[in-house]
Amino acid sequence: MVRSFFFSLLLCSSFSFAQEVKIIPQPAEVITNTGSFVISPKTSLVVANKGDKATAAFFNTYLLEYYGFELAVVQKASKNSIVLNSIQNIDGLKGEGYSLKSDKDGVLIEGNSNQGTFYGMQTLIQLLSTEKSNNLKIALVQVKDEPRFGYRGSMLDVSRHFLPVSFVKKYIDYLALHKMNYFHWHLTEDQGWRIEIKKYPRLTQIGSKRNGSIIGRYPGKGSDNTPEEGFYTQEEVKDIVKYASDRFVTVVPEIEMPGHSSAAIAAYPMLSCFPNEKTVIPATMISEKSKQELANGRVKLVQETWGVFTDVYAPTEYTFNFLEDVLDEVMALFPSKYIHVGGDESPKDAWKRSEFCQQLIKEKGLKDEHELQSYFIQRMEKYINKKGRTLIGWDEILEGGLAPNAIVMSWRGEAGGIAAAKENHQVIMTPGSHVYLDHSQTKNEKEVTIGGFTSLEKIYSYEPIPKELNEQQAKYVLGAQGNVWTEYMENPAKVEYMIFPRLSALSEVLWSPKENKNWPAFQTKIETMKKRYDMWGANYFKENE
Repeated sequence: MVRSFFFSLLLCSSFSFAQEVKIIPQPAEVITNTGSFVISPKTSLVVANKGDKATAAFFNTYLLEYYGFELAVVQKASKNSIVLNSIQNIDGLKGEGYSLKSDKDGVLIEGNSNQGTFYGMQTLIQLLSTEKSNNLKIALVQVKDEPRFGYRGSMLDVSRHFLPVSFVKKYIDYLALHKMNYFHWHLTEDQGWRIEIKKYPRLTQIGSKRNGSIIGRYPGKGSDNTPEEGFYTQEEVKDIVKYASDRFVTVVPEIEMPGHSSAAIAAYPMLSCFPNEKTVIPATMISEKSKQELANGRVKLVQETWGVFTDVYAPTEYTFNFLEDVLDEVMALFPSKYIHVGGDESPKDAWKRSEFCQQLIKEKGLKDEHELQSYFIQRMEKYINKKGRTLIGWDEILEGGLAPNAIVMSWRGEAGGIAAAKENHQVIMTPGSHVYLDHSQTKNEKEVTIGGFTSLEKIYSYEPIPKELNEQQAKYVLGAQGNVWTEYMENPAKVEYMIFPRLSALSEVLWSPKENKNWPAFQTKIETMKKRYDMWGANYFKENE
């Protein structure tokens, strides 16, 4: 009875705190006190161990950029200081947990790890004013907090439209500011190959360029005849991975296979089942330059339209050797234990027509082309596992038999995730119904989008653990992520417009205890958050404009 009464008081404090202090994502436990502490240029930032230096640097960079001053970093605490102290085994907290206490003399952030301390710093940032000042009054609070899910991610597609390094870093900052910890980087597609592979230079010489893009959302309007190109050098990738690591964000690379591979096939036609068959682009959508190239004898082109294409990787030794070589270079750049191989939307038309594929099906004792795809993915999984990594694939990898150690990203609703969890496979939920940030935000969307309608409230309402799973099966749900496909996002401002404010809602879904979610309170908090978007100079969706 005493515990129940205390929890009720704590919950009330939390909701009161949400209205007054307005932190997103909502912390697990909050107690507010009267009074305030003022952060000024005279305040010191105490860093006792080197593991917290990146957190201190992040905070000082934030203060300097948005408030115009930074703090002296010292090793010993005194009055008027902010103390960062990463320790281990804080009672009742997970590894990413932290406690934050502010009183009239300063702030103490104790993390159960360096990562936990970093998240405590993000909470402190949200106590700051949304107005520029060199005297930042913050509320006196006691916070004890930890994430609900271990995987809190967002995917960015840079293949449909290339985005500069500067924006990729900004996107990572946005994730960090929301206590999200995985950046899924979609690097290869039919419309562009975006990562330098030194052994196969044609991937970027040819595969990173296309001659135009489809105009508008509906087919038949033709090509814009505007070339699109760009890729990240290996040095740039290393820089981005380090930048993310300093923000406790893990970068998960995605190299698509066996479908969505037109850009690679354009560079190396032998990857196709039919290397001498010309790329099919509808006459009403093809650019003038591509028409000319095909007329002059070119066979394979990087696709200019969106959608699904039948020219996929042939399951030959040439292809497997190519992919292993590519993954060797990718894994050398990305320390992530997760390597994403796509596996989605891979039509079987070419495999059905291919004598080689039909013979391979017989030789391997496979039932059909679906089992051939399973063979393909399982073979790549063995290679990835041999390198000490874990394969992630979209839920199509369930078809024909799931690779033994694979993690499933469930995007076609929740059915794939439910099926995988029931087979004791780890799952990341990412259903198009709730977490696709390329969908329209309103029924009267002014911007061109891929379609769909996913409101802020719908994202906030999402529950990553399906009701079909029992308590044991639910443990296989690692978390969830939002997806940003960029067919209709040609520049950073459009990406920002599509992710904000919905990314903020998703962060609370993934971090906060289920019982602490409160839609009316969130609606109040998001208005304050929009003022932070303004501070950041971020473009965002404004419902009433």
